[in-house]
Amino acid sequence: MSRSLSSIFFLLLIVAAEVYGLQAVRTALQSATPLARRSASIIYWLLTVSIWVLGIWAIMNRTQHASFRSYFGGLLLAMIAAKIVILLPLLLEDLVRVVRWAAQSLGNRPSGSPESPAITRSEFISRLALVLGAIPFVALIWGMVKGGTDYTVKRVTLRFPNLPASFDGFKVLQISDLHTGSFQSKEPLQRAVAMINKQNADLVFMTGDLVNNYAHEVEEHIETLAGIKSDLPIYSILGNHDYADYINWADQGGLAAKQANLQRLMQNHAKIGWKLMMDESHHIERNGEKIAIIGVQNWGARMGFPKYGNLAKAHAQSDAPFKILLSHDPSHWDGEVHQYEDIDLTLSGHTHGMQFGVNLPFLKWSPVQYAYRQWAGLYQRGKQYLYVNAGLGFIGYPGRVGFLPEITVFELRRA
Repeated sequence: MSRSLSSIFFLLLIVAAEVYGLQAVRTALQSATPLARRSASIIYWLLTVSIWVLGIWAIMNRTQHASFRSYFGGLLLAMIAAKIVILLPLLLEDLVRVVRWAAQSLGNRPSGSPESPAITRSEFISRLALVLGAIPFVALIWGMVKGGTDYTVKRVTLRFPNLPASFDGFKVLQISDLHTGSFQSKEPLQRAVAMINKQNADLVFMTGDLVNNYAHEVEEHIETLAGIKSDLPIYSILGNHDYADYINWADQGGLAAKQANLQRLMQNHAKIGWKLMMDESHHIERNGEKIAIIGVQNWGARMGFPKYGNLAKAHAQSDAPFKILLSHDPSHWDGEVHQYEDIDLTLSGHTHGMQFGVNLPFLKWSPVQYAYRQWAGLYQRGKQYLYVNAGLGFIGYPGRVGFLPEITVFELRRA
């Protein structure tokens, strides 16, 4: 029932945004000639209908690999976001006008006929609304052209009193959510791998979602990803997309085909040279001192995501004074990890920062924060830390705004 109400609300919002978008164009040009106003209306509807048709066609004809279609979907998203922003000030103006009219009617006072200014209030607000609407539109277009592969390196220093002395200054690198099925060429990941290797990390992790759905999506990138250099094993885990739960397998061989897809994906981790951790622990030793790496399958506490992971099994295999947990979904931290107080650092991904938001030193906002308590960056609870990596790839919207693709380098220090 709630999903139906949400769909109805979204549909009404879209209709209102389209109506007010046209109103904004007409009102902003009310001082122009009739021909200019008529031409603007025609151009508005031609562009609107074209973008809707192409966007819906792209969504209905999605494939497992990225294509130019995804950019039509992104263009539709940019237009919708722009028109919703345009809607807000115009709707507010109409509400103020209704309240003013009601107050004047109840007071039985004439509204008067003030001298007409050079530009009317409605015309000014409409022009302002169009300028405001251009901001998300331009940002989302930029996100598709540049932001989706504008890789950034984030550096985080963490101090732990129980870190073995031999690991003081140890550098850990995390990547996550590669979604290799979204890339149209090898070049972006080749550039990312070069940036990863420049960090000279001691240990490298990949925390899930190697593909969008199908195991073969990564196969053209195996040689590239195998180029990540590390003297120690590179550890990886599975994310929710890696299980291909979002595919209708009924007409593709059923459950057996789905299981074969997962086995093929696991083999591809091995071909890259990664140690895929399936509810297990491994130890890194230096000078007789150890730290434990715990890796679990996807375990989500939010939005119906599956709970495949077995943390109890993996944790039982660990025997070290300092423990790092790799768990794709950050909701696992609140859902289960808090029961294991000796897990010092949890590394997650999954949220992507929703690939859209405001990411400034003094302000972080993304729509995903209304679904996840921990959704980007570093969190602390007592002696435990959680870091949520924004991801290296993208899915759905073929770009990023605000929360750019991320390579995270942690320096572990003994407090």
